[in-house]
Amino acid sequence: MTDMTLNLGRFYINGRWVEPNSDKLFPVINPTTEEHFGMIYLANAADVEVAVAAAKAAFEACLEESKAVRLARLERLIEVSQQRLEDMAQAMVLEMGAPISFARDMQADAAIGHLQGFIDALKQQNEREELPNGDVLVREPIGVCGLVTPWNWPINQIALKSFLRSRLVQPAS
Repeated sequence: MTDMTLNLGRFYINGRWVEPNSDKLFPVINPTTEEHFGMIYLANAADVEVAVAAAKAAFEACLEESKAVRLARLERLIEVSQQRLEDMAQAMVLEMGAPISFARDMQADAAIGHLQGFIDALKQQNEREELPNGDVLVREPIGVCGLVTPWNWPINQIALKSFLRSRLVQPAS
């Protein structure tokens, strides 16, 4: 199992762990045991600007990606999620105080199920189709979105929202 506290003091931006600009710390406490197991930085405006700039660059870079490339990314995400299922479940135990069986079966595994649903839907989706009235429906990305996740169902919500191409994820406080 991976050390859950390894990157608590950094943000994951543009495919790498980076030091925050913010100096505002917030304790991470297991709500079941009330054990303090780490500190995280609360992002400031400069941190958000760095993340938004990276998301915009990623969005521009992947605008022309084919459906096959997007499917391959989602399939890789499921593969890694399955390999790290126990790590995700243990993180939920620490962060949310969830019982381990619930964390494994109802949270970490649910995220994988939702990702599989996205893959199945994307395989069947037409990116462009003519409607009965002659109009043409084109499905295309709209841009960078800021997404807020609830504290008590984070992995599932991130999986649901990760179907979008470029995103910022901020846990609710």
